[in-house]
Amino acid sequence: MIRTRLVAQRLAFLFLLGCFFFNYPLLSIFNQGGSLFGMPPLYAWLMGSWLVLIALLALVVERKHD
Repeated sequence: MIRTRLVAQRLAFLFLLGCFFFNYPLLSIFNQGGSLFGMPPLYAWLMGSWLVLIALLALVVERKHD
């Protein structure tokens, strides 16, 4: 029961982190000209933050309890 509640809290935090990553004020910082890893900075930010969120979700969901 306690484990389920802890996982739910972590998933709620990751949801809020995702909302923060993909919200207007942060996206406007990366919406500039130039190139980062051969692509516009906005696209690099979107792909990178999406990758981080997926990795964190996998860690939370697949983590074995002791």
